[in-house]
Amino acid sequence: MLNLSKPDSIRILLFLVPLILLSKVVLAQEATSKQINADEALNELLDQVWNFELASSPLLATNVGDPRGQDRLADDSLRAIQARAERRREFLKNLEAVPVDTLSEGKRIDHELLRRRLEGQLADFRFKTHLMPINNRGGFHIRFPELPRVMAPKSEKDFANYIARLNDFDRYTDQQIELLRGGIKSGLVQPAIIMRDSLSQVESHVVEDLTKSLFLANIAAESKSNLGAERWNRIKTQIEDSLTRSVIPAYQRFADFLRTEYLPACRGPVGASAMPMGREFYLDRIQRFTTIEISPEELHQTGVSENARIRSEMELIKQKVDFEGTLDDFLAHLRTNPRFYAKSAEELMQTAALILKRADGRLPELFGHLPRIPYGLQEIPAYVAPQTTAAYYWPPATDGTRGGVYYLNTYNLSSRPLYQLEALSLHEAVPGHHLQLAIQAELENLHPISRESNFTAFIEGWALYSERLGKDIGFYKDPYQDFGRLSMEAWRASRLVVDTGIHWMGWSRQQAIDYMTANTALSPHNIVAEVDRYIGWPGQALAYKTGELAISRIRLQAEQALGDAFDVRSFHDRVLEAGSIPLPMLEQRISQWINQQRKADTKKIRA
Repeated sequence: MLNLSKPDSIRILLFLVPLILLSKVVLAQEATSKQINADEALNELLDQVWNFELASSPLLATNVGDPRGQDRLADDSLRAIQARAERRREFLKNLEAVPVDTLSEGKRIDHELLRRRLEGQLADFRFKTHLMPINNRGGFHIRFPELPRVMAPKSEKDFANYIARLNDFDRYTDQQIELLRGGIKSGLVQPAIIMRDSLSQVESHVVEDLTKSLFLANIAAESKSNLGAERWNRIKTQIEDSLTRSVIPAYQRFADFLRTEYLPACRGPVGASAMPMGREFYLDRIQRFTTIEISPEELHQTGVSENARIRSEMELIKQKVDFEGTLDDFLAHLRTNPRFYAKSAEELMQTAALILKRADGRLPELFGHLPRIPYGLQEIPAYVAPQTTAAYYWPPATDGTRGGVYYLNTYNLSSRPLYQLEALSLHEAVPGHHLQLAIQAELENLHPISRESNFTAFIEGWALYSERLGKDIGFYKDPYQDFGRLSMEAWRASRLVVDTGIHWMGWSRQQAIDYMTANTALSPHNIVAEVDRYIGWPGQALAYKTGELAISRIRLQAEQALGDAFDVRSFHDRVLEAGSIPLPMLEQRISQWINQQRKADTKKIRA
């Protein structure tokens, strides 16, 4: 022990204190230097991967406002797909060499998102998902007609690029046909039942009257008028030539291929387990879409339990509106009573627009930070409306040049209940998909490739969580609308049961339809469309309820930990400020935020 009463001891102490302080400064500088070096190494790798992705996917470049490759479509030949997989293996190997512990907080997010992105892409290649590039709701043939909206050509140069892509569609279609032929040989084909309308989807683009082609009709009127009549007429002639020589013949060729080769080869069993490596593939999809380690059996039981809870809440609303009869009778009443359905597409769209206007004005009560990028409301295109779901959201360009779009299905109005429209609109637009994805597009603290992250459990979990947020800003005053919200929640809980039932437990399509009918207020048309969606997209439907349950649980933990100091606006800002991230990372970030809030609260008390 040091005796400070002696002069020698004091001299030793005076010598040691600066030395200790100096050593701490040196260690801190070394740690900072290591962090800077690790951050720089990761940034360099992120840039390499991002440039590679933009060069490989010209439409991704379009979406983020990057000028490269605007006159072409991707190379989806088997050789190119193999080469991309090999390059991604190299990227992953280089990423694993970056020391995570020495990265700054923001770069740790970038590191984790890149790791999951690369591992997911390599898993897709291993399971040969490139040999199944279409299903009943998606594929190149369904996405391509969105090209006028995606590119939004304005100048003569823009239209030259647009026309070049129309001309390239001929080559691109042939590559997709070759991939699908490879799928036939490998036993990787879609179930026949869900592909029954695919031929009509394709043939709708084989038109004789070119003015009815979406590639011409969907070009913005203001773009035409700004060019002037003479220039527009010249460009229009070039577009018509591209449609005649490339696009329409390609769609006809694809229709012939579907009719004569693909559809006859489609499989009978509906579950993913029937495919080669099917059960292993489904387990991978569970992890991919939920971002957590969880078994099919646990997901299935969670859905059953959630439906039991929701059903008891539905019973209370049935009693509140004085309906005499069972809950099943009440569901039948809601499905068949005309008062609950719009009489025209205009009425449905106007009702949704009013809901969104009300929501916009209340958002500051829930969020400290709101996005600048706007959104619009449009009808789902007629060529895909019969086969798709009630609504969907199309994200904005990450460079802010194009707003988001909430697409609402006006086909078969007797299957579009008004009592679900509040929950549906809050989910798809604000405070759901648009608010979250627009904020993500505007983030400046993440690398551009991280701003493109799309973890379904986070994105869809947030949107489902947002439906319930409507209660905090004046929605669901009408008990039927609140029942609609519960029905939407039951719909997502039922997905846990039905998806695992179909792809893991051997359920038939009819079993899935019967379960949805018994546990949701969805119309028969919507139920069939939804079940067919789950069949064609294994695992994706699991993300919604899994993500919502996680976000709700994390919020409850924060409320319990902080008590009166809990600020919902600050909480929501923290949830959204890193973009779409895996659920375990979200939980970790909120735990850090709780500790920060506690420290800040302690300082206030001391002050």
